[in-house]
Amino acid sequence: MRTSPFFPPAAAVLLAALALGSARAQTPATPYFDTHVGPPATKLPLFEVQRPDKKLSPFTGMTRRHWQDAARYLLGGAFSYVHALDDPMQFPKQPGKTYPRTASQVPTEKLEGLCRTLFMAAPLLKEDPSLTLNGVKVGDYYRHQLVQLVNPASPSFIQPRAKDGGPSQNLVEFGGLSVALFAAPEILWDPLPQATKDALAATMLSYGDGPTVPQNWRYFNIFILSFYKSRGYQVNEKLMEEYLQKQLGHYHGEGWYDDAPTFDYYSMWAFQMYGRVWSEYFGRQHYPQIAAQLAANFAPLKNNYPYQFGRDGSMLMWGRSITYRFGAVVPFPLMGLQPDPSVNYGWMRRIASGALLQFLQNPDFLQDNIPNLGFYGHFEPALQAYSCRGSVFWMGKAFLGLLVPADNPFWTATENEGPWASAFKPGTVVNKFEPGPNILVTDYPNSGAAELRDAPHQPASDANRGNENYNRLSYNTAFPWQADGPNGEVAMSYVFKNQAGKWEPLRFYNFKKYEDGVYYRDATVESTPGLKLRLSEMPLPNGILRVDQNASTEATAVRLGHYALPNLTGTIRRSTRRVQGHEVRLLDNGTYQLALVPLAGWDHTEAVDATDLNPVKPSSTVLDAVSSTAPTNKLFATLLLWKKSGEKWTDAELVPVRQLAPAADGSVAVTLADGSRKLLKFEQ
Repeated sequence: MRTSPFFPPAAAVLLAALALGSARAQTPATPYFDTHVGPPATKLPLFEVQRPDKKLSPFTGMTRRHWQDAARYLLGGAFSYVHALDDPMQFPKQPGKTYPRTASQVPTEKLEGLCRTLFMAAPLLKEDPSLTLNGVKVGDYYRHQLVQLVNPASPSFIQPRAKDGGPSQNLVEFGGLSVALFAAPEILWDPLPQATKDALAATMLSYGDGPTVPQNWRYFNIFILSFYKSRGYQVNEKLMEEYLQKQLGHYHGEGWYDDAPTFDYYSMWAFQMYGRVWSEYFGRQHYPQIAAQLAANFAPLKNNYPYQFGRDGSMLMWGRSITYRFGAVVPFPLMGLQPDPSVNYGWMRRIASGALLQFLQNPDFLQDNIPNLGFYGHFEPALQAYSCRGSVFWMGKAFLGLLVPADNPFWTATENEGPWASAFKPGTVVNKFEPGPNILVTDYPNSGAAELRDAPHQPASDANRGNENYNRLSYNTAFPWQADGPNGEVAMSYVFKNQAGKWEPLRFYNFKKYEDGVYYRDATVESTPGLKLRLSEMPLPNGILRVDQNASTEATAVRLGHYALPNLTGTIRRSTRRVQGHEVRLLDNGTYQLALVPLAGWDHTEAVDATDLNPVKPSSTVLDAVSSTAPTNKLFATLLLWKKSGEKWTDAELVPVRQLAPAADGSVAVTLADGSRKLLKFEQ
C-alpha cells in the first residue's frame, strides 16, 4: 500500500476507495484536478535498437550499450519537460483515479518524478558525468533540485515529517533517492554544500526514523537510515535492525517474499532488489549476517523466476502497480553483482532485454513522451489511486542493472533461450510448482507463452488487490488480463450473479495441493459463501483442462471466461466446429486463436464483444460458458485452448479428453485421447 503524504494509512485506503467508486469507474468521485502541464513541443520516435549486436545478442540485438540507450531514451522523455534547472519533473496528468487530486499533493508528485527518474539517471551519470539532455546538464539539474527540496522558498520544498506524522509517499520517494545517493554519491552527494547535506539529512531522516507500512515500505526507512549512517550521521540503528529482521520474516521460499499479504512483483522490484542493492552498498560491511541471509533468499530466483517469462522475454500482466512494467526484470542483472557460475546469464539477459522491448517498441507505450499509466496504453482498470504520472518511472529500476560492470557475465555472455531451446519439447507442457508461495508456473513450448496461478484471498474492499490484478484463475504472457464488464463479460475467471443482481468474481481462493500435474484450489464468492467451487486445472500442450466441482448450496447464474483477444486488425474471426459430439467455439485475431470446448455442466457458450475492458486495444472479444450453480449441476468441465494464428487444429488437439468419469467419493477419472489417465482427487 502507498499512501498520500496527507493521510494516515487507514484514511488513505478510504480515500482510494472513494476515488475508485464502482469497480469499473472511469472518472474520480471528486471534480477533476488539472495540473495544467502541457505536452512538450517535440514527440519522441519509437525506440529503435541502433546497430544491434546480433553476435552477442542474437535474439534482441541489445547489449549493455543499448540498455544505456534505452535509459537515455526514457530519461530524455522526462527531460523534454525540463528547460531550466528550476523546472520540476512534472508531467501531464491523465484523467482517472490517479493523483494529484488537490494542490497540496503537487509537491509530492514532483518529488516522485524527481526521485524515480534517478533510477535511470544515476547509473548514466556514474559513467558520463557530463550527460546533457534537452540542453540541460543532467548532473547539475539533480543537484539543484536536491537543494530545492530543503529550500522553504521553493515550490518543490518538502516539509519534514511532523512528530506525529505517519508514513507517507514522501517516505517512499526518499527511500528511492537514497538508492541513487548510494549508487552515485560522487555525482549527487559529494558536491553538495555541507549546509544542504545537513538539511537533507534532517528532512529525510525525519521520514526514515519513523513509522512505516509493514510490507516492502520498511526498505525505504532502511535505505534512508543506512545512507546517512554511511555518511557519518547519527541514526536510529535499533529501528533499522528491527525493520531488517521484519523484512526477512516475509520470506516464504523459492525466492518469494509476500508483500503483506499477496505475492506479486513487489517481491522482485522491492524485496529482492532492495535487499541486493542494500547488501552491495552497505549491508555486507555493516550487517554481514543479514546480508548473507538476503543472499540465500535471492539464490533460488535463478531456478524459478525466469520461467514465468515467455520465450521472447515477455512478462505477465499480474498484480498491482503493473504500470511499473519492466521494473520486474531488475533481479536478472543484479544476479551479476555476485557472479554465480551456475547462472545462465545469457538467458537472464535475453529475458530482461526482451521485456524492455515488449514495451519500448509498443506504439501505445508513450503519450507526451512519458509512459502511459497502464500496461501498454492508458488502462484505467489496472491503476491504483496512489499513482501519479511520474510513478511509471519505477520501471527505471531495471536500469540499476547498469551498476553491474561492463565486464560482468550478465553483459558478456551470449544471449540464449535457456531451456526453451535446450530442454522444452513441442507437444509438451512444463510445470514448475513453487512450494511455500504455492505458485504454479507453466511454460508452453508450442506457443512460447508462460502462465502463473496462485491463491489470493483479497476482499473487494481492498481497492488495490480485490480485483482483476489478482483474482484471475491464471495469468498468461500471451493474453494480458481483461477487466470484468457489468453484463457478465468475463475473461479467465468465474463470475456469479449475486444477491444484489450484479456479476461478482471469485476473490477468496484457498490453495489445496499440487499433485500429478494438477493444481487444486477452493474458491468462494465473497458476498455469498454458499457459492463455492472446488477447482482443478491441468495444463495441456495447447491450453488448460478445467474440471471444477460445484460445491454451492445456492442456485444462481454462473459464467466462465476464456482469455480475451484484443481486436488488432479490425476483425476477429469467429467459427464453430463439431468434434466428437462437442461444439467447439473458436476465435482468431490474426495473432492468436482461442478455442472453448464445454465438456460438462454448461448450458451454452457465447462469443462476447467488449469495449474498454482490454489493456491492448479498446475492442476485444472473449469466449464465455454459461450455466447455473443449481446443486444438481455437480461438475463444470471445460477446455480452454489456444494456438498461434495460421496453425491448423486437429480434432485430437481440440478435444484431447476421451472421457470424464465422476465417482461416488467425489473423485473424477480423466482419460485423455492418448490413453493416459488422471485421477482428480478433490479435498472436501
